[in-house]
Amino acid sequence: MATTTDYLALDLGAESGRGLLGKFDGERLVLDEVHRFPNGPVRMLDTIYWDLPRLFEEMKGALRKVAAAGARLDGVGIDTWGVDFGLVGRNDTLLGNPVHYRDARTDGMFDAATRLVSRERIYEISGVQFLPFNTIYQLFALKTANSPLLEVAETLLMMPDLFAWLLTGQRAGERTDATTTQLLDPRTGTWSDELCQGLGLPRQILPELIEPGTDLGPLRKSVADEVGVSGLSVIAPATHDTASAVAAVPARVTNPGGPPDWCYLSSGTWSLLGVEVPQPVISAETLRCNLTNEGGVNGTTRLLKNIMGLWLVQECRRTWARGGRDWSYEELIPKAEAARPFAALVDPDDASFFAPGDMPARLAAFCTRTGQPAPTDEGSFVRCALESLALKYRWTIERLEQILGTTIRTVHVVGGGARNALLNQFTADACGRPVHAGPVEATAVGNVLLQAMARGRIGSLADARAIVARSFPVTVYEPRDTAAWEEAAGRFSRLVPE
Repeated sequence: MATTTDYLALDLGAESGRGLLGKFDGERLVLDEVHRFPNGPVRMLDTIYWDLPRLFEEMKGALRKVAAAGARLDGVGIDTWGVDFGLVGRNDTLLGNPVHYRDARTDGMFDAATRLVSRERIYEISGVQFLPFNTIYQLFALKTANSPLLEVAETLLMMPDLFAWLLTGQRAGERTDATTTQLLDPRTGTWSDELCQGLGLPRQILPELIEPGTDLGPLRKSVADEVGVSGLSVIAPATHDTASAVAAVPARVTNPGGPPDWCYLSSGTWSLLGVEVPQPVISAETLRCNLTNEGGVNGTTRLLKNIMGLWLVQECRRTWARGGRDWSYEELIPKAEAARPFAALVDPDDASFFAPGDMPARLAAFCTRTGQPAPTDEGSFVRCALESLALKYRWTIERLEQILGTTIRTVHVVGGGARNALLNQFTADACGRPVHAGPVEATAVGNVLLQAMARGRIGSLADARAIVARSFPVTVYEPRDTAAWEEAAGRFSRLVPE
């Protein structure tokens, strides 16, 4: 009889966090949610922060619940979003709360940085998509402001590494999350001295790099005593949430090492659409399309594009709620289905949509600016956002195919967006390819499976994906009414800058 082992995934997203208990019997994985909590920005003195003390308390709460239930964990792993970080000083001093990537401190930093090191050179070294909030520009903002924090910092720790340090006392940088900084050379797997020197950034604070599956050691005694758990080690999974999610895509690789014939779409606040390749792809074409090369599992690279995602709808909901119309997603989707198709389209990645605020007004302004009728009600706003996302997915897939000389036959949607049947059908229709949606909790699934790989319970990434396919349902959306989407794609292409 197979032995069942238990692992805890602490999975933090931009809107919520969760602790999920994974039970693995050697053939199948079962996930149990033991703790869920909200996440979001906190504004103090005109700066937007993450509420690190509360988030850490919620993590300990998940550990307490598992201990109270009598589960004996074989490991605990943490994954979060990328780019954000905390600074640690001497004597294990935390130097303030981490700043949220949507904070305005990086305004103008990209232009200032590229006056010192050219855009082309930054990309040639890092292969990372230019986003205004990348770690490189956050650090450059601190340097430009003569922040005293940089003078006393010993170590920069990305968000999952920061939580791991709080749990264990170990300072290390897990590779998949480190690649989101735009300070790492993905071909050598090392921090770039040239970029640090060129921008005047303190190279000495960048941590030693570790691989997914590294055992970081036991909980600090103070933490173990507080949560009532003994003998538990923290294992670094792929700590960037998308890297763990991609590891849990239930795809069968038919041509290992060759051009991929499937793509993944990690769908949530952000949409991350890309392919898994054996090494970085850094060229004039990937620069022109602003694609990113981020670290994957087992030495793979995730060649992908960050797309604004369901943030557009989330911010619309928040705006309407402030006005007294607190619509749920379940109420908004039928309104969107009933709205007129293709009445207005937007580029989801337009810079005007990035910051928190009145998203319906911004969507309407984009439509007016581009000579389209602006949406007038909730349903038409949501339909505009979802149709535009589906068309941006098509735009991205076409460029990935051109660059790699391959044909993408299947789109695998994982994450919270796998629940959004309307967006998934739009994606199948727009892309003209079947969409396989699921698992929803792909990030936590990948987190748990990578812990099990570290413990020797799973042999390979292909084995892990086969376990996902056996363990979780997948919903298939077949393309339909593709002719109408062809015409819409022509309109959409004129809205997207090349």
